[in-house]
Amino acid sequence: MTNDHNPKSTASIAGHPIHPMIVPFPIAFFVSALVTDVVFLSTGRSGFADASMWLLGAGIAGALLAAIFGFTDFLSERRIRALRQSWLHMGGNLLLVVLQAVNFYLRAVAPVRHIVSETGVVLSAISVALLLFTGWMGWEMVYRGHVGVASSPDPSVNT
Repeated sequence: MTNDHNPKSTASIAGHPIHPMIVPFPIAFFVSALVTDVVFLSTGRSGFADASMWLLGAGIAGALLAAIFGFTDFLSERRIRALRQSWLHMGGNLLLVVLQAVNFYLRAVAPVRHIVSETGVVLSAISVALLLFTGWMGWEMVYRGHVGVASSPDPSVNT
């Protein structure tokens, strides 16, 4: 059965949108980077600063992968582009990845880990706040705009 009423996710597997399958990973990595930053600042244990670097790198890689599928949906479906929330979701996430890339870069080139960690924790906190906003916009797209939601149940699927 085709999805004629709701905006369709073109990047999907068996009708299931790929983008929302991937986004939990960079979210978890970026939130965890903030946690390890705070722990590093409070304990001074360098392993937590190292963990933050790895988490930022994994988060950036995961966000770029999720962006491929998000852009595919965005560019392939006019009704998705017509939603204000999709523009805010995309723009906020692009800003988020840029902030985290700057965060990663500053840590990679810094001679003094503690100074960068203080800046890094601020960038990580801003990024988590952005995640809350962009997550809300993603929720709006799905629950109010019905992006990627089947118009009616598929009778071939047993419940």
